[in-house]
Parts: sequence; structure tokens; C-alpha cells
Amino acid sequence: MSLINYAAMTDQELRHYFLTHREDTAAFQAYLARRRERSQPVITTIHDADFDSKIQAAIQRQMAEYEGGSTG
Repeated sequence: MSLINYAAMTDQELRHYFLTHREDTAAFQAYLARRRERSQPVITTIHDADFDSKIQAAIQRQMAEYEGGSTG
């Protein structure tokens, strides 16, 4: 059996591969690792007393990152 290069696969290809090769736990772990890398942190919950201020702070951080990253 040859080694599979999961890194060379697109997300869609990797997902399809592990769904058709369910015994390949390494493929599943590679897919989960990719998902974890791209996950976004939870800013707040709807019942949080500081919901508005946390959302506004997150928006301000994103705007600052965007403005800091644009060189045009």
C-alpha cells in the first residue's frame, strides 16, 4: 500500500477520500486537523451581559487588522 499525501489534497478531496476510506483513521485525523486550524474562536454568547461590547470590540479588532494589513 502506498502512502497517501493528504497535504496535497484539497479540503473537498480529503473529505471525499476519508468518507470513501473510513478505515483510514490518518485521513480522518488530517481532515480534523485542517478544520481545527481554520476554526474561529467564540467571541460571546447571546445571553452574555457584555454581548454588545464584546461584539463591538471584535469588530474594532478586525477593522484595525484590515487597515493595518492594507498597503494600497
